[in-house]
Amino acid sequence: MKNLILISLFLNLFAHTVAQTPAPDQNKRILLYGGIAHIGNGEVIENSLIILEDGKILTIEDASNIRIDISDAEYYDVIGKHVYPGFILPNTTLGLADIDAVRATRDFDEVGEFNPHIRSIIAYNTDSPVVPTVRTNGVLVGQITPRGGVISGTSSLVEFDGWNYEDALYKEDDAIHINWPESRFSFVEHNHKENDGGEYEKKRSDIMAFFSKAKSYVNSSNKKIDLKLEAMRGVFAGTKQLFIHARTVKEIKGAVLFAKNLNLENFVLVGANDAWRVADFLAENEVPVVLNRLHRLPMRKNEDVDVAYKSAKILLDAGVLFCLDYEGDMERMGARNLPFTAGTSVAYGLNKEEALMSITLNAAKILRVDSSLGSLEQGKDATLIVSEGDALDVMSNNISLAFIRGKKLDLNNHQTDLFEKYKKRHKGLSNE
Repeated sequence: MKNLILISLFLNLFAHTVAQTPAPDQNKRILLYGGIAHIGNGEVIENSLIILEDGKILTIEDASNIRIDISDAEYYDVIGKHVYPGFILPNTTLGLADIDAVRATRDFDEVGEFNPHIRSIIAYNTDSPVVPTVRTNGVLVGQITPRGGVISGTSSLVEFDGWNYEDALYKEDDAIHINWPESRFSFVEHNHKENDGGEYEKKRSDIMAFFSKAKSYVNSSNKKIDLKLEAMRGVFAGTKQLFIHARTVKEIKGAVLFAKNLNLENFVLVGANDAWRVADFLAENEVPVVLNRLHRLPMRKNEDVDVAYKSAKILLDAGVLFCLDYEGDMERMGARNLPFTAGTSVAYGLNKEEALMSITLNAAKILRVDSSLGSLEQGKDATLIVSEGDALDVMSNNISLAFIRGKKLDLNNHQTDLFEKYKKRHKGLSNE
C-alpha cells in the first residue's frame, strides 16, 4: 500500500510536469561582452569578449581594447557576470530512472553479473523531469553510467538537451564499468587492515578469468560472435576506457595492479574513498580518479569528519588527475549540487580555479573529450554558462544563460516554477 501511494504521488507530479522542448540549433552569431571569463584551465579574463558561431567558440579574448560590430549578432551584455565552461558530471544514472520505488522504471541495473554488452545510452530518457534541474545549476554534460553486477555495462556521454537519446548523444560507448570486489574492514580499528574472509580473492579470480577469456576471444579468428566478449574488444584495443569502481586501499591497489598486469593503458579509478591514503601510489602509476562526492561522511569512525572534503587537495598536491562525481544516495536529484561540492573543496585548500577544473577541464580530460569540452577556448564547443554570481557558491549561484553547442537553453523547470509560485505567496503574506 505504501509503495502504491508513493507511485501515485510521483505519477501525479510527472503528469503536471511538461517535458521541455529542446533548444533549436544556433543560427546567428552570439556575442557575450564584458563577463569575467573563467577559462577552466586556471586562467581568468576579467573583461572578456566571447563570440559563438556555428556551435563553436570563435573568439575569446580581453575586450578592453576591442571595437565590435553587433549589428548582425545576438548580443548579451554580461558585464560583471561570471562565464564558465559547462559543468561535466561523470558516473551518473541521471536519465536512467525517475521512480526508485518502481523496479520497472529503473533502467540502470541489469540482471546478471557480467554485462559489458549492456549499453546505458539506449535507456537514457531525455524527457526525465530531473534533467532540467541540473542544467539550472550549470551541469550540461554527463556520463550516463549503468550500475550493478561485477561488470555493469557500457556508459556514454550525453548533452542534457535533445529530442531523444540519439539526439543527446555526445560520445557513444566511451567506457566499460567494473565493480571491483569489496574488501571488509573494521570501522573502529586504527591500523585499517582489511579482512575479506576469502570472498575478495574468489571474486577477483572470477574477474581475471572473464578478462582472460575476453582477451583470448579478441585475439582469436573465431567468426562466432559472443556479444559479451565482443563488447570487451575496445578495452584491449585502447579505444574504450575501463572505469574501475573501488573504495578502500586494498580495492584501489588491487584494481590498479590488475589493470597494469593486463597492460591496460586507458583505465580510470572511480569512487576511491581512500584515494587520499594512497595518493602517491596513484600519482606514481598515473591513475586518473573520478572522486566520489565530497559531501559525505567518512567510512571509518576514527577518521576526521571532514576527511572527504580534504581529499581533493591531497590528490592535487600529489599530482593526481581527478574530477568529481555525485554518486550515492539521491544521486540523480542531488546532481544539481555538483558545483557546490567543488566549492566545498575551496574551503579545504583548493583555489577557485582549481576547484572549477575538477568539474570542467579535468573531467573532460578523464573522459577524453578535452579537445572539444571543458574549457573556454577557441575552436571548442560553445557549451558554457553565465552566472550572476559565483557558480560554485550555493548562496550566489544564479545561472542566467546556458548554451550547449551554441543552442540557448530554457532554464525553467518544475522547481523554478514552484519557487516563483511560493515566492509570490510569501510576498502576499508579507503584505497582509
